[in-house]
Amino acid sequence: MKLWERIAIRSNRDVFYYDTKHSFEAEDFASRLYDMISMEMENKKATGVLFLCIGTDRSTGDSLGPLIGYKLKEKRLEFLEVIGTLERPVHAMNLETYQTILRLRYPNYVIVAVDASVGNMEHIGYVTLGRGALKPGLGVSKELRSVGDIFITGIVGSCSNYDPLMLQSIRLSIVMRMADCISHSIYLVEKLWENTSML
Repeated sequence: MKLWERIAIRSNRDVFYYDTKHSFEAEDFASRLYDMISMEMENKKATGVLFLCIGTDRSTGDSLGPLIGYKLKEKRLEFLEVIGTLERPVHAMNLETYQTILRLRYPNYVIVAVDASVGNMEHIGYVTLGRGALKPGLGVSKELRSVGDIFITGIVGSCSNYDPLMLQSIRLSIVMRMADCISHSIYLVEKLWENTSML
């Protein structure tokens, strides 16, 4: 998880912010995500889409990814694969193993990496969406390879607070609200896929 560093925004990388505290625009988020995935699939000649939900169920602030993975598995998605759930989390200690699995089993897939992050105090509760890879493991002082073609993050805390215990004190209500918003949006992407496949 990119804990102690904000996402580096390069000039060629747009990052979109969505507020989950007030009026989260699930349809707009889903439409933009669908367009990003479609573009990546065309560019990579990809054969599928996989959501890699990163985090651990042992820390409230870092549980966003596994919660989303759990919710997506419950929806039994037909067109989208999911790795990383509450039962089988993908975290800093096993991410390299899962990256090997991705290379071997899903070589032609677009990977959407989903994780918790930190940012400005006023952005806590926001979800970000953008093109490019995540650099997980910073929060636990591990150097891990970047992962993903597209990223979704939920900002759970402030980067001004470097206390590792900060993750344990994140309100579960914030994490759950973001997990609901993100998983619902991904479900809408699945519905968009269903509609276009019938054309």
